[in-house]
Amino acid sequence: MIEIKRKVDKYNNKIKIIRYQKPTPFRTPLPWGGVGGRFQFVYVMANLKSLAKDTAIYGLSTIAARFVGYLLVPIETAKFNAAGGQYGIITNIYAYVALLTILLTYGMETTFFRFMNRQGEQAEKVYATALRMVAFTSVLFIAFVALFLTPISDAIGYPDHHEFIMIMASCVAVDAFICIPLAYLRHAHRPIKFVCLRMISIVVNIVGVLLYLVVLPYFRLNPFGIYDENFSLNVVWVFWIELAGSILTLFFLGKELRGFRNPFDKATCKRMLKYTWPLLVMGLVGQLNQTVSQIIFPWMYDGSAQDARTQLGIYGACIKLAMIMVLITQAFRYAYEPFVFSQTKDQDNKETYAKAMKFYIIFTLLAFLCVIGYMDVLRYIVGKSYWEGLQIIPIVMAAEIMFGIFFNLSFWYKLIDKTIWGAYFSGIGAVILIGVDLLLIPKFSYWACAWAGFASYAVSMVLSYAFGQKYYPIRYPLKDIAIYTLIAAFLFALISVSNARLPMFAALAVNTLLIICFALVIVKRDLSLSSLAKIKDKFKK
Repeated sequence: MIEIKRKVDKYNNKIKIIRYQKPTPFRTPLPWGGVGGRFQFVYVMANLKSLAKDTAIYGLSTIAARFVGYLLVPIETAKFNAAGGQYGIITNIYAYVALLTILLTYGMETTFFRFMNRQGEQAEKVYATALRMVAFTSVLFIAFVALFLTPISDAIGYPDHHEFIMIMASCVAVDAFICIPLAYLRHAHRPIKFVCLRMISIVVNIVGVLLYLVVLPYFRLNPFGIYDENFSLNVVWVFWIELAGSILTLFFLGKELRGFRNPFDKATCKRMLKYTWPLLVMGLVGQLNQTVSQIIFPWMYDGSAQDARTQLGIYGACIKLAMIMVLITQAFRYAYEPFVFSQTKDQDNKETYAKAMKFYIIFTLLAFLCVIGYMDVLRYIVGKSYWEGLQIIPIVMAAEIMFGIFFNLSFWYKLIDKTIWGAYFSGIGAVILIGVDLLLIPKFSYWACAWAGFASYAVSMVLSYAFGQKYYPIRYPLKDIAIYTLIAAFLFALISVSNARLPMFAALAVNTLLIICFALVIVKRDLSLSSLAKIKDKFKK
């Protein structure tokens, strides 16, 4: 029997129609053990189906958003010559932005989800309290920056460009605040609106940068006097465009901001702060590993400020190119994880985790070879003035592979509820990263940054594996992983020789054959035609 109920969405003043199966009077076994009515089984399966759909939407949107964001790289590197140092300014400023965003959100997004679903908590109070907390800290941050703008600008190397700091501080504050309404959309299972709002800032950035850097100078149009008589380009307008995208996103969150109508609750605030501060520490440490090199580089570089920005710009552009592999590996994770977990009813399935790790490494190695093999084509993503830094890309990609392995190894301390281990490993990695940067940047420039990331992720990965085998042992197929790694290393050497010795088209042909050889090894050893057919059938279901 089907019943229909109406549920009021308090923040959007809409009535939702809910259809569900009326519970039957008898009880049946549940998939994970125990007993429950058919209603419970149908309800659970419906939730899993909804989760799968939302995951697909969020996953595809994340990949699409990052890909669209990469379109800015060839535009900006083509118009901002490396010698000018302006892309170095972008790299440096955005490193601060990433770190400050973590600080201003202080784990509140995760905390929001936890408390909205926590027994005994009132959803209206949780949402209103989270909104007011993040709004208060964002406004306080803006006031602090405005009050101490001159010393802050001087301290981070921009004494003549206070506007850079003020604009991006405003952008950070807005982005930090809107994370809570966006989290509410995810909580309310409204992925479409969430994705549309996320894409707004991306589209504004693409269109705005195209207009400013390409279209308006080409047609010699100068609205509002944003150019001089020579149509010289100023990086400050890139920051203004970024802020415009954030403000426009905030504008379309009007309905979700009705949560301010509910009162702030001090008791809820205390409980949320107690829960969130470890998340803040872990988030800051994790983000430091991603951005600290770009932050400290101008201070440690042995040369003029202009030279430092030039070198940092080259590094920033080239690591963006290396991040292509991040998109590939993320796409693999979104596609493969649902398949892996669909194969087991037992969440504590060590064999599944071991196989997931093996295939993750296999396909990231394949992605690595593809990027290196087609570097002669991919290099055109960045301007020619940045090509001298392309040699660091294999190092950066290898570091990203190890970071992915470290991420997959995180299963063990999450499963035993000892997430503090993740903070320990990330913290040790951050210390190594900063130490290598401080020691080597004066002598080796951005090469030091690349090797610092490599060393940091390598140590974090090894430590996580070693302690994981002690507290939650998993028999990973180390022999198979070693074989694939050695084969990939050998093919990498051949591809490197091919790129150095052969003409472009000949090198591409040879590299394609070498990549196909690696793919054939994968098919031969682990992906037979029968297994591929089974995987295909699973995804059809």
